[in-house]
Amino acid sequence: MKIFTLGLLAASCMFAQKVQIEFDPSVDFSKFTTFAIRDARLNSKNPSLNSELVKKRINFDIQKFLEKKGLTFVAEGPSSLNVRYTLGSVRGAKIEAYPAGWYGYGTRIVRVPFTEGTLVLDLRDPSTQSLVWRAIAKVDKSDASKIEGKLDDMVKKSIDKYPPKR
Repeated sequence: MKIFTLGLLAASCMFAQKVQIEFDPSVDFSKFTTFAIRDARLNSKNPSLNSELVKKRINFDIQKFLEKKGLTFVAEGPSSLNVRYTLGSVRGAKIEAYPAGWYGYGTRIVRVPFTEGTLVLDLRDPSTQSLVWRAIAKVDKSDASKIEGKLDDMVKKSIDKYPPKR
C-alpha cells in the first residue's frame, strides 16, 4: 500500500504545472491600460502543438484573461503594452526506481517517457522596448496532446500573477 501511495505522489509531482514570474520592480504597472499581441512563436515538432489553431487559442486566452485584469485589447495601432509569447515542447524520459522482488529487497528501474511543454509570456513596454514582466509556465505530461489540453490553464495561471505584487 505504501508503494502505491508513493507512486501516486510521484505521478502527481511529475505532472504538476509550475509558473514562475519575473518583473522589473522599477516599473509602474498601473500606467499600462492597453495591450496588443505582437509576436507568437510555436516551437514543437508535434503537430498538435504547432498549428495556427493553437496560436489562435492562446491569443484568445491571453486577450480574455488580460481584459479581466482591466486592460483593453488593441488589434492594430499603438498600445501601452506588447505581448509576445513562445510555446515549446521537448520529449524526454525520467528514470524511476521501484521496490521489487521478494519482500521488496530488489529494485526495478523503469524509464518513463514524458513531454515537457513551456509557455513563455513576455510583456514589453513599447516606449522603451524593454521587457517589464515575464511568466514561464511549465507542464510535464505523457504526450503532447495532453499538453494541448493544459494550454488554457497555463495562460490563466500565468496572467493570474499580473500585475506583480511588490
